[in-house]
Amino acid sequence: MGKHSYGVILDAGSSGTRVYVYRWKNAASARASASPDELDRLPKIHTDKKWRKKVHPGVSTFGSRPEDVGPEHLAELVEFALDIVPADEVANTPIFLLATAGMRLLPDEQRALVLDNVCGYFRENTGFQLPDCDLHVQVIPGETEGLYGWIAANYLLGGFDAPEDHAHGGGHHTYGFLDMGGASAQIAFAPNATETEKHAEDLKLLRLRKVNGENLEHKVFVTTWLGFGANEARRRYVEELLEAYPGSKELPDPCLPVGLMVTTSGEELDSDSPALIGNDPHLVGTGKFAECLKRTYPLLEKDVPCLDEPCLLNGIHTPAIDFNVNHFVGVSEYWHTTHEIFAMAHKDKAYDFQTYQKQVTELCSRGWDDIEEDIEDRKWGKKVDEKTVEEVCFKASWLINMLHDGIGVPRVGLETGKEISDGTNTTHSVIDNAKDRGFLDPFQAIDKIDGTEVSWTLGKMVLYASSQMPAAEEEEDKALAVGFGTNTPGLPDFQYPSIRLPSPTTNDTTATTQDWHSRLLSSSYSRRGPGILIFLLILALAAYLLCGRDRRATLLSKLRRSSSGPTKRPGGKPSTSLASKLFGSSSSSSGPAYERVLEAGGSRASDSDSDFELASLTSLDDPQRTGRTSGWATPANRALSPDFARGSPKHKGGGYFDVPAGASGAAGEQGLGITAFERGGLVGRTESREKLSAAGLGAGGGGRRSRTPGSGRAGKESVE
Repeated sequence: MGKHSYGVILDAGSSGTRVYVYRWKNAASARASASPDELDRLPKIHTDKKWRKKVHPGVSTFGSRPEDVGPEHLAELVEFALDIVPADEVANTPIFLLATAGMRLLPDEQRALVLDNVCGYFRENTGFQLPDCDLHVQVIPGETEGLYGWIAANYLLGGFDAPEDHAHGGGHHTYGFLDMGGASAQIAFAPNATETEKHAEDLKLLRLRKVNGENLEHKVFVTTWLGFGANEARRRYVEELLEAYPGSKELPDPCLPVGLMVTTSGEELDSDSPALIGNDPHLVGTGKFAECLKRTYPLLEKDVPCLDEPCLLNGIHTPAIDFNVNHFVGVSEYWHTTHEIFAMAHKDKAYDFQTYQKQVTELCSRGWDDIEEDIEDRKWGKKVDEKTVEEVCFKASWLINMLHDGIGVPRVGLETGKEISDGTNTTHSVIDNAKDRGFLDPFQAIDKIDGTEVSWTLGKMVLYASSQMPAAEEEEDKALAVGFGTNTPGLPDFQYPSIRLPSPTTNDTTATTQDWHSRLLSSSYSRRGPGILIFLLILALAAYLLCGRDRRATLLSKLRRSSSGPTKRPGGKPSTSLASKLFGSSSSSSGPAYERVLEAGGSRASDSDSDFELASLTSLDDPQRTGRTSGWATPANRALSPDFARGSPKHKGGGYFDVPAGASGAAGEQGLGITAFERGGLVGRTESREKLSAAGLGAGGGGRRSRTPGSGRAGKESVE
């Protein structure tokens, strides 16, 4: 393993899927070369604009043919990622596909089939690490998307690593996060101390881990407003226009430049378009932006009853926002709508509401023919096309209403925030010119920070990378897992970035065994089964050839007797086959189930106190066993369940592999569950003669003694 770790995330949106590749130093390398200041920070994530690629359309379009999502959609993105990740790091590199709005709209059955085929394609056609499909391939809710965005923004701005440089007052040093897509909008912020205490049950508890192994916790409020994305808001707006002008063919639209004609679905119409001949209604721009603001205001749904005060939009509860300490950054539509055409309204990063509204009003009041000439002359750059300018007047009015009348962001240039003392979201007006205050203003629209795109995928990878940092030595025994969940003790909804796989570089025997077991079952090893079988066959053949001619003859003779069934001995008792000696007789024979352990030397368990002794066979009805064991019996410790292996909140207070309360022995004390060797299982336990002797097994007397089920292996077995 090299000094760097990699991660691959596919953002499966409604219009397409974009792959991102990230890199960071693994724990050993980061700690070896880090300064004290760097040790006290989160892992440093690196990416590049050349490390992302997007393909169209979205995975949701494969709902009716999920078997094609791999070869027709994912293959190109996977190959792109494999060209970036070093070949010897692929098996250690996790891959995620996290879907958002488009996949949420699919029927449950289609959505499940698409996700299953995505996982199957990754496992069959890539060597990337994919230990759990439920964690790595899923549709994430809007709240999770917003939380990841909040992590990304604060990670890049320094709210986590340099709190002293971002003191907003009242001990507050993180930034609020606003995101708006086509279908929904999200908000995420850490309320002030008063609101945090008042609305504790509404917050998410987020836990990260620094390079030095120390935990970093934040309590964040996150919510999503479905239908409040720019495209869905426009759809609702057009529906209201149709209701306001029933039966009319030509609908005046103040949110379009003067003279622009479009269909109700937004397609531009020429003066000689055949669509104008029919009876279908169409929209004609009047360019009255002040009226546009008034018509889009009702879309905020401020009149919906609030059942849990306070609320912002659509009756959805939101703790009061104190804009003296809560400073927000906005991405996606907040950036595109304010910058693609009106970038000068944000000179030196200062969002000036007065300047922005003035520029939008001037543009939207112009004739469409004049605007088209500016587009052809690339007045706003080659990326701004007709569609962008057609939509910008409505989007600008929606953004202004969302920010200032919906969320309550003070209008910089006209007003500042008022300290919240009555539990409501409000602002008051004062005369104040916009200042170049950077990110200390109540709102800034951003796209990149220091050249890195502010994407929720970065937040997801920051969370994963920090989970790979081992806990500080003094906290290993009580280390809490990295992830997020409800800020209410006892609720089992904590979500983990992934299943933690122990480091293959550890010298701990137990960790190495567990690592081998986990990696063997993981997707990157699933196709190596034939090779392992061939290796075992070669090993068996070598042992057969080395055991000598006489022993080979004896072995073959016993195998022949075994295959031909039991034969009678002179005394009338059936002879015991080699299989029954090794694995126990299936009959209820009165003789011992295991006659001897090793053929060599003729040593029997009863001959010496120091010889091996096998445990008695546990009944199939034993609830601690999930299948009949082979002769190589093991302590009947409880097997790891999926929730248990992930460090489920059902077993709080330890790492990912803690055993449930009541497990006995050293393994239970140290937090590592050991499974019995089941039919089809992979892990067997044996003890050396010295350990068995030290435990007092087989001591004195002629009777056989078996190891007590549930006894654990001595020695520390610490797995984070």
